[in-house]
Amino acid sequence: MLLFAVISVAIAGGCEVLLDNEEKSKEAPAADGKETKAPARAAPVKKTDSKKDAGAAQSWPMWGGQTSRNMANSFAAGVPSSWDVASGKNIKWRAPLGSQSYGNPSIADGRVFVGTNNEAKKNPEITGDKGNIMCFSVTDGKLLWQAVHDKLSQGRVNDWPEQGICSSPVIEGGFIYYISNRCELVCADVEGFLDGENDGPYKDEKYTSKLDGDFIWVLDMLNEFGVFPHNLATCSPLVVGDLVFLITSNGVERDHIAIPNPRAPSFLAVNKKTGKVAWGSNAPGDGILHGQWSCATYGVANGVPQVLFPGGDGWLYSFKPNDGTLLWKFDLNPKDSKWELGGLGTRNNIISTAVMLGDLVYLAVGQDPEHGEGIGHLYAIDANGAAGDITGKAKLWHYGGEEFKRTISTVAIADGLLYISDLSGFLHCLDEKTGKPYWVYDMLAAVWGSPTVIDGKVFLGDEDGDVVVLEHGKKMKVISETNMDNSVYTTPVAVDGVLYIANRTTLFAIAEKKN
Repeated sequence: MLLFAVISVAIAGGCEVLLDNEEKSKEAPAADGKETKAPARAAPVKKTDSKKDAGAAQSWPMWGGQTSRNMANSFAAGVPSSWDVASGKNIKWRAPLGSQSYGNPSIADGRVFVGTNNEAKKNPEITGDKGNIMCFSVTDGKLLWQAVHDKLSQGRVNDWPEQGICSSPVIEGGFIYYISNRCELVCADVEGFLDGENDGPYKDEKYTSKLDGDFIWVLDMLNEFGVFPHNLATCSPLVVGDLVFLITSNGVERDHIAIPNPRAPSFLAVNKKTGKVAWGSNAPGDGILHGQWSCATYGVANGVPQVLFPGGDGWLYSFKPNDGTLLWKFDLNPKDSKWELGGLGTRNNIISTAVMLGDLVYLAVGQDPEHGEGIGHLYAIDANGAAGDITGKAKLWHYGGEEFKRTISTVAIADGLLYISDLSGFLHCLDEKTGKPYWVYDMLAAVWGSPTVIDGKVFLGDEDGDVVVLEHGKKMKVISETNMDNSVYTTPVAVDGVLYIANRTTLFAIAEKKN
């Protein structure tokens, strides 16, 4: 999710933090000031559900479901190909959200988490514009609890009105990790205050009823590190081992030109138990074009573990996960491309999330949807042995130009086929190894979500509220198209034979009804 046009009012406070920039090569020693210090917050050992290990395969616990971020579900079966919102056909349950919802569902251990705003007023004692993470039961859609975050006083320049929380939580070890609308990395108990306990060292929750969220620790990136989130902080975090990886959303001022704090971290690695920053990087520095609204990806190329961060300057960066040493970088824009305000130029930033499968990385460029259509670029990058600037030598293939427009979607790859949608509303099916197109389907509406492969089918939603289901294959065949009564800016998710789709105002659980 990315946002949104005009900027107004205020400059975020907070100190400036000096971090490494992109010039540090993989052989370079750690620089002075490399580690960004944050207060230690020792988290308790959280008891988890006894069923978690047995049901681990049947979960979608983060954006993309897995650390590779590949939008292909390898385990779901028996997912419906058709349903009807009006008649209730194959609708297991529906749960009201706020008035605008851009966060994708994360599902594990019998719970569904999704980001939205506070317009549903689930707690009548909490009113006004807020950012919410709601937790529902997978069984019947009952709201179990919600985490509520007040809006920033700076206004839309840092926290756009009514957008709620756009981050998709990652669920791990009895906790969720997400980015609030206040530019905070939050670790919360999956049970909220429903269990009657205030877990963790954090005891400053403003809302403490049984319907509210129980925070373990909170890392305030705006006030502690001077991060200036442009319009909204949106990243969906990634957990690998003991580290949480995220993009801070540091960006430009209301004039869309000045960068209030180019030395603030763009990328962070945070200890999941304490909330202490392990390392950070301001690699894009003063090259940030607009905002930074993508997400991190983890993979291993030729035995080398790495975490990938799409930067707000249009470059993809790869770092050593343990210490933040830069491994390689790749410019996803032609060298003669130029950035112009309002989307008029040919240079793009990156909103999509990289997908890493083995040695190969797949990523496309785009811009804020309000900047409109423009030429896009999708790359397959060979990260085997990559070091330094690999722009001119690691491109396996490129797909773009007039046939492919700007996108904020992430690819789905299965059985040698790659699916990618563009903002203009076209779904492209390509050969994974060569980038050769097999077919293109016109959704006839803008697409913000990502295609996903589930149970031999391809699912994709659009701004008109339609969700199309096509056969997964080299030949295009439409199975069904269903309108969800409101815009679908999210990506369908499936667990235990149930398909979950969030439109702007409602979360649907869709399953074959047995006689």
